[in-house]
Amino acid sequence: MRRFSSYGPVDTVQHYYVPRVALVERAYSQLLGHNPQRGGHYFTVWAPRQAGKTWVMQQILHKLQKDPRFDVLKINLEILKDRNSPADIFAIIARQIGEGLGKTFTGIDNQDKFQEIFKKDVLQKPLILILDEFDAMIEEGITAVVSAFRNIYIKRLDEVQLPTEQKSYLLHSVALIGVRSVLGIENETGSPFNVQRSLKIPNLTYEEVDEMFKWYEKDSGQKVEDDVIGQLFYETRGQPGLIGWFGELLTETYNKDNTKPITKRSFEIAYSAALNVLPNNNILNIISKAKKEPYNDTVLELFKTDQKIPFTYRNPRLNFLYMNGVIDKEEVNESEYYVRFASPFVQRCLFDYFSITIFQQMGRLFDPFDNLDDTITETELKIRGLGKRYETYLAKNRDWLLEDAPRRKDLRIYEAVFHFNFYSYLNEFLKPRGGRVIPEFPTGNGKIDLLVTYAGLRYGIELKSYSSEWEYNEALKQAARYGKQLKLAEIFLLFFVETIDAGSRKKYETDYKDKETGVTVKPFFVTTL
Repeated sequence: MRRFSSYGPVDTVQHYYVPRVALVERAYSQLLGHNPQRGGHYFTVWAPRQAGKTWVMQQILHKLQKDPRFDVLKINLEILKDRNSPADIFAIIARQIGEGLGKTFTGIDNQDKFQEIFKKDVLQKPLILILDEFDAMIEEGITAVVSAFRNIYIKRLDEVQLPTEQKSYLLHSVALIGVRSVLGIENETGSPFNVQRSLKIPNLTYEEVDEMFKWYEKDSGQKVEDDVIGQLFYETRGQPGLIGWFGELLTETYNKDNTKPITKRSFEIAYSAALNVLPNNNILNIISKAKKEPYNDTVLELFKTDQKIPFTYRNPRLNFLYMNGVIDKEEVNESEYYVRFASPFVQRCLFDYFSITIFQQMGRLFDPFDNLDDTITETELKIRGLGKRYETYLAKNRDWLLEDAPRRKDLRIYEAVFHFNFYSYLNEFLKPRGGRVIPEFPTGNGKIDLLVTYAGLRYGIELKSYSSEWEYNEALKQAARYGKQLKLAEIFLLFFVETIDAGSRKKYETDYKDKETGVTVKPFFVTTL
């Protein structure tokens, strides 16, 4: 029986997979060329890690190897990540090409010699070359190799009247596979390979994820409830590596009784383990990129709740985070793009990471002899009272608590820091009393909601930063809609603000009942200065 897998390229004999026929055909046609006699294309194949780049190109490799008109090679260049000399890089790539073709190439230590190995009098027939992990090389090596490919490509275009097998160079087509575009975006001198096309490997669609689990149901006889597939797709947004990993957790690791359906509760158990106790190389890599300077500042900005951040490739920090799977782009309409986190699961992992690392110590939450009846009883949690208690805690401990907190260039503390701190406070406050706090990120671009369960009751708290009365009124309506979605009669709306006078607090901390939803929104303010 097949299994779900996220450990390297999927084996189509042993693992569940999606054929991705249209995507494979698109890349295949680019390598072969719309008119193969005129030549194929030189292009990049890119996506964040564990998105299926290598697997897609393996399918194309197997298909092309059946065509007797071409020699086809796929070479992994990860071994070049520690090579600092373009001469070494040329030599190693040339040696591997020679081994694949049954030839010996020695002394290939510069661009001119490297180009020579693709000459008509050296190769027996047109060559299709697929270079995996291409961006493992140093930038200087990337520039040198793609410069050689560009020269070959231009020369072949100059001989457009000749069929591919009669051109001076027989390098028919090239695919460069990497996690970033590698061809100029990070190269200050510009791209030497501006003749290339680009193919991004997208995430799986809901239909493709559903197809894999329906396949599992047919093989195993075990039902997977639709809610599970829906929640899995929502949390991962179809990222192939995470789908494979959660598939393994759901169908093997935490599948204690395969005679019973895999339910929403099954997903909650697997999700909690994935979040708290199971290392995943994909997530560890994403966190390593997000915490790296100067990109950590950008990630913290993404948690702000008052406005969306426009997306553009030309922002080098956003480009880096996008190429490494930390963020994605949200298309609002045909001309507007904004930044969002790659998925709710990625955002949750980052939220937890920053919360824990910034606030490893919370100090004393309240005086041990305090009467907490205004905050919590055996049967009820009083959210506004909790907000006031947290405000007191923050004012009392602010100096040491925020001494090393990340700050913007204007020395103001990032908005996200207060969200992390309030969550950490609430978590520590409730955990000894059997309460639970779950952060949710419904939009993927800054909006943070806390779902609190205590004494059999459920509370919703939406976190915002106060910026204007208009946005305050919009936030009330938004919170009401979210309350309806949660099937709550009331929801709390916490505004962080540097200072607020008594009159404004009285005015704006008034309950609001939304006519459209019938939900009562209870706003309250926490000052941060």
